[in-house]
Amino acid sequence: LARNYDDTRDEPTVLPARFPNLLCNGSQGIAVGMATSIPPHNLCEVADATIALLANPDIELIDLFNIVKGPDFPTGGIIMGRSGIGRAYTTGRGQVVVRARVAIEQTGKDREQIVVTELPYQVNPNTVFEKVKDLLNDKIIDGITDINDETDRTEGLRLVFQLRKGVQADLVLNQLYRHTPLQSSFSMILLALSKGRPKTFNIKGMLEEFRDHRVDVIQRRTRFLKRKAEDRLHIVVGL
Repeated sequence: LARNYDDTRDEPTVLPARFPNLLCNGSQGIAVGMATSIPPHNLCEVADATIALLANPDIELIDLFNIVKGPDFPTGGIIMGRSGIGRAYTTGRGQVVVRARVAIEQTGKDREQIVVTELPYQVNPNTVFEKVKDLLNDKIIDGITDINDETDRTEGLRLVFQLRKGVQADLVLNQLYRHTPLQSSFSMILLALSKGRPKTFNIKGMLEEFRDHRVDVIQRRTRFLKRKAEDRLHIVVGL
């Protein structure tokens, strides 16, 4: 416990987390001279990796990579290559390139449309539309005749780019990847507090820190329950 901001009461400095929510929920923040950027991960994968670490404390990083495949972004998207993930999980810093999930649909004899169903993490559909409109006005991208947001509750995200007759969808799609947030990079910085000090972790170090935290929580809880039982026993013996 520590005193709160106006020194009127005690407050906990650490909460007894039941699961590794720093990895599962992710975290982004910036402080004086340092920043953290931890992407969300799949809870089942992180739990399996924690169990594997408990079973074998000397587990190799490569074995953890096979369990935790990479970030699990809530908006979906496709991570291009695994080298950035491997670098981040090994050194604590890396960068991944994320692309939107796209399908090309035939709408007429010579007419196609590009349909986006998943976006990179933290990319807003309105931002994509505004950027595409600017590119069309500046004649940087040519061939798109109309843009529609057909997102609804049943189908989910659906952004449609209708193409002019005879235009090749692959060429336009590559231009969209190059000039718009449909392809974005996400920097991974696995920086967190360890015993009150900022530290850059690899993936194994983060799991070890969570394991040690849980051991500490269980020991404290057990000592507390033991003390309560002894206090009650003291009264019962007196009676």
